[in-house]
Amino acid sequence: MTDKLTWIDEELQNLHNAGLYNHIRTLGSPQGAWLVVDGKKALNFCSNNYLGLANHPRLVAAAKKAMDQYGVGPGAVRTIAGTMDMHVKLDQRLAEFKGVDAAITFQSGFTANLAVIPALVGKEDVIFSDALNHASIIDGCRLSRAKIIAYEHASATDLELQLKAHRANFRRALVVTDGVFSMDGDLAPLDEIYAVTQNYEAILMVDDAHGEGVVGKGGRGIVDHFKLHGKVDVEVGTMSKAFGVMGGVVAGNAKVVEWLRQRGRPFLFSSAMTIPDVAACLEAVDMLEESTELVDKLWDNANYFKKEMATLGFDTGKSVTPITPVMLGEAPLAQEFSRKLYEAGVFGMALGFPTVPRGKARIRVMISAAHAREDLDLGLEAFLRVGRQLGVIA
Repeated sequence: MTDKLTWIDEELQNLHNAGLYNHIRTLGSPQGAWLVVDGKKALNFCSNNYLGLANHPRLVAAAKKAMDQYGVGPGAVRTIAGTMDMHVKLDQRLAEFKGVDAAITFQSGFTANLAVIPALVGKEDVIFSDALNHASIIDGCRLSRAKIIAYEHASATDLELQLKAHRANFRRALVVTDGVFSMDGDLAPLDEIYAVTQNYEAILMVDDAHGEGVVGKGGRGIVDHFKLHGKVDVEVGTMSKAFGVMGGVVAGNAKVVEWLRQRGRPFLFSSAMTIPDVAACLEAVDMLEESTELVDKLWDNANYFKKEMATLGFDTGKSVTPITPVMLGEAPLAQEFSRKLYEAGVFGMALGFPTVPRGKARIRVMISAAHAREDLDLGLEAFLRVGRQLGVIA
């Protein structure tokens, strides 16, 4: 009998041959500036733990205290018996932090996108989506069954051309963009996009996963950065990056939030955020509101690292955020660079297709407020040695 899954072996071998197979490393320590990776201590240049909160004592203590009071799991979906007073408090606190009418939490940023997009548009509608939007946005768009029209990356000009050509043919329109693009570290021109959408009766949505806790006053996000409060209909975010925990949020117009309580499928059909996650997220919001110290340190570290990498001769693309892509081109080179960095004590993973376009493989360095200047200098020294060894820099 022929093995009906033989094709998987062939496809996996193709990934190996192309240098695109994911070799997943295992951590044996908490998140932080340094990790134990496959049993070896290494400098952490991979995590989305922008502010170093993932193992912060205040978040750990808040989670433990909440578990003593409420237990661990919510036991149900939010609409049956899974909404605890802590969930309601987190919804309210996130709305206050973002400066919006209302907010609703989900199990992750991914599920937040899967909830909101199909709830807003359907097969009679159209979505105008940035060409480099995150996979969760793409999947949410596909689930909606709406017509999907991609516009040129970060181009309000092309967005308007697409709106002018197609908007009148559909019942409703949604314009959706990432705020900070996670692979390149550039910002969407949200002010220009907002101006364009006003002429076409289009709902405006931004996924601020890599902007919350990073850009805007005290990390309040890209809407705050562009001073667009009250003008963006939907802000999607995650608590798994700068907040250091887990969970997703949709914030913005109160009508949208109320509709999601009725029709957001992950809200209706998947259990609520766990108790320790909710408590830790609440503590993270408190810390961000108390001080900008961690956000300020994040940017100081990022600016220093980028400047020094440019001095060494590395191409760090068009990033204007702490995300620092070290552009290498082909996936096999990026994977070899990653292996040699690990040998030098630096954990920097290679990213290739389909995460990034073919020919644009890279090491994506994620700078954190947890890094000391000495950590950054050690990392720079390793990049210098490996870069010269592999002929990437002179």
